[in-house]
Amino acid sequence: MIGYLEGKLLKKEDERILLLVNHVGYEIILPAVVMESLKSRKTGDDLSLYIYHIQTERQPKPILVGFNLEAEKEFFQYFISVEDIGPLKAVKALSMPIREIARAIESRDSAKLKQLKGIGTRTAQKVIATLEGKMGKFALIRKSGDEPSPDIDNFVEQVMDVLVNQLGHRSGDAKRMIASALERNQSIATPEALIEEVYKGEVAS
Repeated sequence: MIGYLEGKLLKKEDERILLLVNHVGYEIILPAVVMESLKSRKTGDDLSLYIYHIQTERQPKPILVGFNLEAEKEFFQYFISVEDIGPLKAVKALSMPIREIARAIESRDSAKLKQLKGIGTRTAQKVIATLEGKMGKFALIRKSGDEPSPDIDNFVEQVMDVLVNQLGHRSGDAKRMIASALERNQSIATPEALIEEVYKGEVAS
């Protein structure tokens, strides 16, 4: 199974790109939110993507779906676990930033979810029922395309790793978010509790 590709951008269309990797061109479908992040990229630019590889009995032809962050790919896997949302429907639905979709799920905002392409009232309710309580991490995905780099110690280091390497925050921003969370709640003693407190602070800000 293909999980990650790094190469040069050969071609860009409305919903897909062609990526040249070791003299092989891979056709990769991109959700609208990922394609939007690549609008400034030109033919010949270096590009790396996390890949969700689809190939089943019902879908024998391999389909590759690309994401900028591992956390975006992980969110996609949660999203397609919802009844009535298959991979191709999910690709079309992800038309707004993942962090906004995650926050809408956690706040039970079905009206916001209905703004996603192909998601009606019933499906929005299914999304909330299936995924509510699991989206805090994804609501922290970075807003911009800043390039990250890691740092720090103890269990705080694990949270730094999630914020920087999975969710795409800059090291300095991640340290600030963690410091604020520890200041608000000095009884935090686990990575999970710290992530939860960071999420609460970001939602409140």
